Amino acid sequence: MGKTADLTVVQKTIIDTLHKEGKSQTFIAKEAGCSQSAVSKHVNRKLNGRKKCGRKRCTTNRENCSLERLVKQNRFKNLGELHKEWTEAGVKASRATTHRRVKEFGCSCRIPLVKPLLNHRQRQRRPKSSFQMRASFVFHLETKVLESGGRVDKLRAQVA
Repeated sequence: MGKTADLTVVQKTIIDTLHKEGKSQTFIAKEAGCSQSAVSKHVNRKLNGRKKCGRKRCTTNRENCSLERLVKQNRFKNLGELHKEWTEAGVKASRATTHRRVKEFGCSCRIPLVKPLLNHRQRQRRPKSSFQMRASFVFHLETKVLESGGRVDKLRAQVA
């Protein structure tokens, strides 16, 4: 049971055929699975459905497809490059609109950041991971054991 604008195509055809046969609105409503008022409004006004509310979109589906094609050609273009190419193709849209459309496609219009490598000084200051610390600890113990004349295999079994 919904409003008149929510009637499906099947419900509308059922309403039209039963109305032509001369059936009552309550009977038509039960057969179509909607309210009697929806049947009345459909019969009297021939409403085609609910219209979209709000502002119209400034780009068409065809223009959106052209932007999607540009994005898929090179995923590493930034927003400025995409907007420039799209407007050169004849689309009148702002950068914000371009950004929204690209996000609708599920893409992010930005260049991925490339981080610089660490220099020698930064690597020295970086805290050691547990694996590096453990390896240096084992190496330190092995040298102590070798200096004292003990067995390295026995020590490795204890540490591991």
